[in-house]
Amino acid sequence: MSKGEINGVDTAHLLFARGVVGDAPAAGDYTWRASNEWVHGTHSRTRIDGYFGLGEERAHKSNYEFEADHPLEFNAKDNAATPVEIVLAGLASCLTAGVAAVAENREIKLRSVKATLEADMNIGGILGADPDVRNGFNDVRVNYEIDADGAGQADLEALVAQSQKISAVFDIMTNPTNVSVSVS
Repeated sequence: MSKGEINGVDTAHLLFARGVVGDAPAAGDYTWRASNEWVHGTHSRTRIDGYFGLGEERAHKSNYEFEADHPLEFNAKDNAATPVEIVLAGLASCLTAGVAAVAENREIKLRSVKATLEADMNIGGILGADPDVRNGFNDVRVNYEIDADGAGQADLEALVAQSQKISAVFDIMTNPTNVSVSVS
């Protein structure tokens, strides 16, 4: 089986893109966008329409929408996952995509990949009960169950380690990011 057919990741294209960005670093400058509108209470809807990349405006195959809310114990309606759960979904998706891409490049046939994520936080900070309590996660744990042809434990651990190195969301969560907020 040739590369690009093992797990469905076209690594030849990814390696070509890496070469393009290496030769023209500005081609790697992307701007991702999301627009969010309040629905009611703590319920909101986010829409993803398009992005800027490779020097021009680009569009996805379709527009995507995500909803977020808070659970009943927060006196909310629990109409959707919480924003922090959506962050975990982003991390899981990015790391898992990386596992598939790295496995493809190493010609490892994946049979199944399952990531289970847990994150601990104390809500005392966001409720204003304790100003010394951080508003975000205190700890995030990711556990993978991977079944792959001919891959031993060391091979699987190497897949996950390389996935962390190339994951944008892992980087976002583990390194400071400048965030500016304005009102117009």
